[in-house]
Formats: sequence, C-alpha cells, structure tokens
Amino acid sequence: MKNFAYFRPTTPEQAVALLEARWGNTEMLAGGTDLLTLQKQYIAQPARVVSLNAIGGLKTIAVGERSASIGAGVTLATISSHADLRRLFPALTMAASEIGGPQIRNMGTLGGNLCQRNRCWYFRDEHSPCLLRGGNSCSAIEGENKYHAIFTQNHRCVIASPSTLATGLIALGASAEVLGPQNRRRNVELAKFYTAPVGPNDREHSLAANELVTSVTIPVRGLNSAAYEVRQRQASDWPIVQVAVAFSGGRNGEKATGVRIVLGQVSPTPLLSETAARALEGRPINEANATAAGRAAVEGAKPLGQNGYKIRLVEVAVKRALMLAAGLPRYWEA
Repeated sequence: MKNFAYFRPTTPEQAVALLEARWGNTEMLAGGTDLLTLQKQYIAQPARVVSLNAIGGLKTIAVGERSASIGAGVTLATISSHADLRRLFPALTMAASEIGGPQIRNMGTLGGNLCQRNRCWYFRDEHSPCLLRGGNSCSAIEGENKYHAIFTQNHRCVIASPSTLATGLIALGASAEVLGPQNRRRNVELAKFYTAPVGPNDREHSLAANELVTSVTIPVRGLNSAAYEVRQRQASDWPIVQVAVAFSGGRNGEKATGVRIVLGQVSPTPLLSETAARALEGRPINEANATAAGRAAVEGAKPLGQNGYKIRLVEVAVKRALMLAAGLPRYWEA
C-alpha cells in the first residue's frame, strides 16, 4: 500500500477544500470498507486521504412531516434500525439491513454505499487491461460476465451498478445534497445521480472529484415500498439482482398509483423500469399483476454470454418486492 498523508477536517467545507479537481491523488475516507480494499488491490493509490469521521453534521438523521434528511456519514446499521425510517421508508431500511454482515453495516455509511466503486473482477484486478483503468475495451463483454449487466444497450462497459441503497432511494424519489468548492451547493435527484463510466477519468456517479455528498433527503409521501434481493449466500454476499418498489395505494384491492420500480445489479446504473411501472399503474397489487410487472421489467434486456439466468431472477424479484410492499403473504417462505 502506498504511503499517504492523512487529514481529519471537522466541517464539510474544510473537507471539500482538501479535495482536488482530478480523481486519483486524493480519496475520502468514511467507513473505509471499500477504500481499504481498493488500496490493497492497487486500484486506489492516493497520496492524500481525507477522513470524514470528525464531521458530526454528516451523522445526523432528521425526520419531519414533509421530508427526512439522512447525513452521508450515517452508518448502514443506524439506517436499518431507525424506527421512523423503518416506518416511512421500508425500501431503504430493508436494503440496508441486508448489506454484508454486522461488521460491514456498523462501519459502512450511506455516502459510501452510494458512491462506491464497481465490483467487476476485471476492474479489481490490477493486471487486467480494464477499460476503466485505461484499457481499450471492456474485458467482461467477451469474458467472465455471469454477474454483469443484462441491460447493456450502448454501454461500452457492462459493470453492474453496485449500490444497494440507491435503488430504494430512487424508488422513494430521494435527492442528494452535494457540496462543492467555494461553498457551492446543489441538489441532485438520485434518479439522475448515476452515470455509466467509460474511462479512467469517470466514476459510477456524477460527482466531480472535489465534491462531497453531505446528505440525502427523502420526501414523506406515505408510500408503500419494499426491497428484495437475490444472492447466492445469505451472509456477507453481494446481490446478484436487487429490486426496490414504491407506490401509493395498492393494498386490499385498491389500485396502485405513482408506481416506481427500480432494478439493481443489472445495468451500469440503477434502472428505473418504466415498462414494469406501466404494467402495474392503476391496478391492484395481487400475485397475477405482480407477475405481469416482473415480466414487463425484463423487456429490452440483452444478456451477455453467461448471465441470461438474471432474466428470471429479475422477474421473481420484482414480483416479490411488490407483494412485500402490498403486505401480501410471502408464499416463498411457506
């Protein structure tokens, strides 16, 4: 691991002032669960590390009548166990409770989960000529791609977007507050926060190298919501497919409106599935309609050589997430 200078600012403004306009030389440290791995893999080799852990304002949760604000430094464990968040935003807290194991959830943060690097093994292998590290093409397109994207249209890189909190937050209509140099602040809808990287100067999100996510705001709309993920093992594993849903109504025969269905781990960015939402809009949530929405969710998918199995997983995950949000029996646990 390369030696680095360590900084511990006490305000967001001080932290941003320590960042640089280009990626690579300076990295931010929150929980460190991703940064440490990147350093050990020689993917990140910063000369400067800026710790965010002394900035108390990044670790607060405020729940009001119209919205809730969650600081970027709040841990996953705190999110998953917070009573008001569990009541108002099940899609978020359900996803947070499934991430990694207890050690990861007690260290990992909201901001870190939203801004983490992708998990592609070609990207994480220092010896691979990955497109995102200066190579000429994406090795996964013709290589080992069983965990990669199935919605690959026009994407030169076929990573699967790694954030499992982003799907629920997008379904709930959340936005991120971003702080930049000279105290410039902007709000970014999380549905527009993610980008598909194509080179070493890109990241999986739209932040500049000298910007910092300070908090996430979620409108309180009384939505029914849920998240569901499929993974090979229950403990400390990354999901293969993840889905978050949110809608008004939809219970006890009532029609669902404002349906949002977001797919994770299947595209270089979290995918808001308009076809699945249209299949369900104005209809009650029941097993048949949830099944139809699942089938609609995979329209347009173009699997790679080894990940066609994800088609069926998406169908099932959409169906189960909708049934969870509608309070229907969990037939798969019978």
